Amino acid sequence: MTVIESDLLINTEELKEDDDSQIDEYSLVASPNDFNTLTINSFIEQGAIKIPSFQRNYVWDRRRASKLIESLILGLPVPQIFLYEQSNNDFLVIDGQQRLMTVFFFAKQRFPRKEKRSILRKFFNTEGGIAADILEDDQYFETFKLSLPNLSAQKKNKFSGLTYDTLGTYKRQFDLRPIRNVIVKQVSPENDNSSIFEMFNRLNTGGVNLNPQEIRASLYHSKFFDRIFELNEESKWRDLLGSPEPDSRMKDIEVILRSLALREGTEQYGGSMTAFVNRFCQESKSFSAARIERISSEWLWFMDLNSASTRNTYKAGSSRFSPLLFESIYTAALSLRDEGRVLSRIEPGWVESIGRNTEFTKHAQEGSTKTLNVKNRLRATEELLKEFAR
Repeated sequence: MTVIESDLLINTEELKEDDDSQIDEYSLVASPNDFNTLTINSFIEQGAIKIPSFQRNYVWDRRRASKLIESLILGLPVPQIFLYEQSNNDFLVIDGQQRLMTVFFFAKQRFPRKEKRSILRKFFNTEGGIAADILEDDQYFETFKLSLPNLSAQKKNKFSGLTYDTLGTYKRQFDLRPIRNVIVKQVSPENDNSSIFEMFNRLNTGGVNLNPQEIRASLYHSKFFDRIFELNEESKWRDLLGSPEPDSRMKDIEVILRSLALREGTEQYGGSMTAFVNRFCQESKSFSAARIERISSEWLWFMDLNSASTRNTYKAGSSRFSPLLFESIYTAALSLRDEGRVLSRIEPGWVESIGRNTEFTKHAQEGSTKTLNVKNRLRATEELLKEFAR
């Protein structure tokens, strides 16, 4: 499967949070370390430091990457890296993924081609690093030669055009150059990744900050998440979104998870959609195979129910796909099925009518993730769908 930078038209305003909920108080320990680049690359190779396969793509260009390498060779300070210790010798990158990948790629003398970066994350395995045959494949990588501006009109930067193997006497300086990293471990509360979510949210300093779903994909990856990524590729779902390929920023995945979380436990919703979906994702790590299959079959049933729907069906009168409208009808349809009501299919006219209904829109405006608005919106949708389904 090829993942591209899509023009996915989802109303992202509906995915934004309205809540200012109080976060928990945490007990954390943080230990500073100075690992040199040889050690860091060894940790990546052995899987001790993981480059999460579902995290954001590598986004640096050759010039920015070369500047980092030059800074390390010259001994100039570079920003510190934050790692979360999940277990003994098992570290998750909180902040510094682009820097770590740049150091790793330079040592391997391979630089990822821009048009292939969106699929490269699939090749980082859980054992560590990336397979040699993928690194050597010119379809995905090219030689990593440093690209640095001239020092003056006449004087070329002495490192420009060099690779790791051609650094000469500077190779040892690069290998032994330390990079400050801070290893964070949560002491309490136990069995709760919420503090790590907050650190991802507040510490990641890349040019484009990770969004909540990209953070979740790294923190809560499980067999359930593998299944979600498969469901995201279902042809009918892609038709409804109006985009044949998955979104590079995982906005489509976020819509799926919100819908499934509301279906599994709306009564537990407490005013923060982010916290609600996070709890669902945390719980999903221990879902049984039977529960994963049940949730999957419900999703596929709803996709079949939308046989007459198109990319325009769930736009609620706007030019973009409406997550609020979709998740509300998804939850309502399954609730009606639980009651024994038979739905042969979702008529596009029903969806449009619900999306324009004053009771629905009243609870889908500002403050859409507040508890009362979420529950009233779902209740209104179920009542309206019940009328249409008679």
